[in-house]
Amino acid sequence: MTSRAIPTVRLAPGKEKSLLRRHPWVFSGAIAEEPHRAGFGDTVTLVSSGGEFLARASWSPESQIRARVWTFDESETIDEDFFRRRVAGAIEARANLLARDGDADTVGNGVLSSSQAGGRATGNALRLVHGESDGLPGLLVDRYGDVLVCQFLATGVERWQEVIVEALSALTGAGSIYERSDADVREKEGLRTRTGLRLGKEPPELVAIEENGRRYLVDVREGHKTGFYLDQRLGRDAAARWCRGREVLNAFSYTGGFSVAALTGGAASVVDVDTSGPSLALARRNVAANGFGGEDTAGRYDAIEGDVFTLLRRFRDSRRSFDAIVLDPPKFADARAHLDKAARGYKDINLLAFKLLRPGGVLLTFSCSGLMTGELFQKIVADAAVDARRDAALVERLAQPPDHPVALPFPEGAYLKGLVCRVR
Repeated sequence: MTSRAIPTVRLAPGKEKSLLRRHPWVFSGAIAEEPHRAGFGDTVTLVSSGGEFLARASWSPESQIRARVWTFDESETIDEDFFRRRVAGAIEARANLLARDGDADTVGNGVLSSSQAGGRATGNALRLVHGESDGLPGLLVDRYGDVLVCQFLATGVERWQEVIVEALSALTGAGSIYERSDADVREKEGLRTRTGLRLGKEPPELVAIEENGRRYLVDVREGHKTGFYLDQRLGRDAAARWCRGREVLNAFSYTGGFSVAALTGGAASVVDVDTSGPSLALARRNVAANGFGGEDTAGRYDAIEGDVFTLLRRFRDSRRSFDAIVLDPPKFADARAHLDKAARGYKDINLLAFKLLRPGGVLLTFSCSGLMTGELFQKIVADAAVDARRDAALVERLAQPPDHPVALPFPEGAYLKGLVCRVR
């Protein structure tokens, strides 16, 4: 595609400032006149009101985010080689996660190892492509052993999906590439949801992975997101450290990621709480896969199905208490209009958690809402402690791991916030 074939999108006066700071999104309100010849996922040239080149981007005519930047380099052509280079660059960027001294295989073969706060990390599951922060807006690719799971969440990567899948196959040698483009955000892009095998053999019903010596079974077809929350690796490491010898409540437990980490770290007991029966069933299997099943561990693990808010209040009313609590709720805010309601939800669950903690107890609390800033989240948690009449101190901050990078001009990429708080 030559530059002469690319439609031009002119921005309204003063609306080029974010692009000059290399932010990759252009919203509908910034555009002076929409192009007549640009369709879903087409490449467009973004120019200022005065006609100066700003970037090349993908066009999304139905989304509030009308354009997502591919490149700020006017000489760079958006073609098949461009996407092969970007995919290769994303994989190569994770080479610093590999083991030293030859004690692990390559990222391409799915083995992760790095020095982190909780010690040297090893495993066979990691994120290979992380959207805007890897220069591929809307593309997420997770590796689970020999299986890649990809999500095409914007019109641009949707347009180039075949090239991207072929590049992933060639660069990783994965036996299966499975698609989970079933997120609600595709509807905002004017795209239908889509799932299914893209290349290779059908993945097993449950894919076995390992993370820092912990074993998990992942449902890549029906599980949340791509099947597992790889972004909580550092959070799970923290749980292993902070929950040693403690009686633990894991709220919004999903398939027991934090529970396995706590038990393998030496927790005295763990109770999982979640609304999903199938998720809890898989959590029990994950706990058992790590040697905590059967009569030998009776009393160390329990799983309760039900609404988390209701069960936390029930625990409060019955005066049940814990030494450590993990709160990892789903996203409470997916639009700015929902932020106030989300803040109330976070305040409610953290207030209840502080009331359930014993003296000396530890709260590991998280927000995965990108619209929730770290400062606001800390204020909400602090207010919850005050209202619960508990003296608490922040002892550790947590975030997404290095395979989920945050491009510096794109603060929205820092979506995962975690606080470890200890009460007196």
